[in-house]
Amino acid sequence: MPDSQPQPPHSSSSSSSGSSSSSPGSSGRIDGSDLLLCGARLTDGRTVDVRLGGGRIEAVGTAGSLTAHNTRVDLSGYLLLPAPAEPHAHGDTALSADGDGPVSYDGQEVQRRTTEAALLQLGHGATALRSHVRVGDVQGLGSMAAVLQARRALRGLAELTTVAVPRLLTGLAGADGLSMLRDAVKMGASVVGGCPDLDPDPTGYVEAVLEVAAEHGCPVDLHTDGDDPARLARLAAMAGGLRPGVTLGPCGGLGRLPSEVASRAADQLAAAGVTVVCLPQGGCSGVDRRGTAPVRLLRAAGVRVAAGSGALRDVSNPVGRGDPLEAAYLLASRYGLRAGDAYDAVSTSARAVLGLPEVRVEAGFPAELLAVRGDRLDGALSLAYSRIVVHRGRVVARTSAVREYCGSAAAVALDLPRQGRTRTGEP
Repeated sequence: MPDSQPQPPHSSSSSSSGSSSSSPGSSGRIDGSDLLLCGARLTDGRTVDVRLGGGRIEAVGTAGSLTAHNTRVDLSGYLLLPAPAEPHAHGDTALSADGDGPVSYDGQEVQRRTTEAALLQLGHGATALRSHVRVGDVQGLGSMAAVLQARRALRGLAELTTVAVPRLLTGLAGADGLSMLRDAVKMGASVVGGCPDLDPDPTGYVEAVLEVAAEHGCPVDLHTDGDDPARLARLAAMAGGLRPGVTLGPCGGLGRLPSEVASRAADQLAAAGVTVVCLPQGGCSGVDRRGTAPVRLLRAAGVRVAAGSGALRDVSNPVGRGDPLEAAYLLASRYGLRAGDAYDAVSTSARAVLGLPEVRVEAGFPAELLAVRGDRLDGALSLAYSRIVVHRGRVVARTSAVREYCGSAAAVALDLPRQGRTRTGEP
């Protein structure tokens, strides 16, 4: 079950008849007219044209073989990829590290931070995001209401869904949290979550979350460090039959366990169908301890592994970037994944966590795409400066970078590549 149902697109006026050509930054439409992406490179080395219409990929053909009735976007020099998704964000606390004093949970401030953070991540390429939102305590349901308002404001640009995260759920102190959790789901939270490690009774906490999720048919997404193998085994046993599924993260503690213990835990998670979302860019407010889950060990056991960004410039990670391509870069450079597998963790696997359909650059698939300047995935993960983001068949974000070697005769003579080199009229 997806985190949210597709929303109707914003209406826009029809373009004039005939085809218009545009630079990579031009916006396409989603009102029934088509958009042609011209001369894009695919990861298999082909250079193709891709025609989009009705929010889907209509056709893929060799360069120059397709026509469009309306807008054309020249993607010469760009690598075209399925768009990333963000499976683990914290919009309610994002961008709060620079403030003076405690973090403000005023509704307008939370909405502003959430919206700005989502747009930053959209610029990086993430067209769908899952945000964990604290409920109860001093926040009550105010932060949830603000994030849901941000979700509505972002409609047509990105899909934002929410995870309700209560602090306590057991004993007398947890009664209010449990009530608040149910109210958050009724408000529109589409995922039930929390931090069992912080409750005096972690097993009871998980039981309460699973009960609420079963009542409402919601997915479950829990914060845990994963450093207690017995607790992980109990959680896997409890979660095994739940549909639409259970996600755990960031599970950095798994990497600190002896290899044989970690391998046994990975086998149990795989048998239960539990997904692990790691945070290679740093921690998050849900779990204080750092470290990244042992992604190769988990993948070898058959666990689906996705990668998220976690904290985006809040007190947990004041320098967090919220960039899925940086997460993929770190998985490849630091944790030994091949570039394709690393990118899968932030794209195909991340979309699966969100209950969204797979994207391929093939006819019939959703038009959720990211164009990155470069011709190979390895290079794109290394130097992904210029990006063009397509959501539901429409260009929704563009980042352009220009690199020049001023006064360098060698650079000119050797025709060295530089970011931003394009056609006439562009600096």
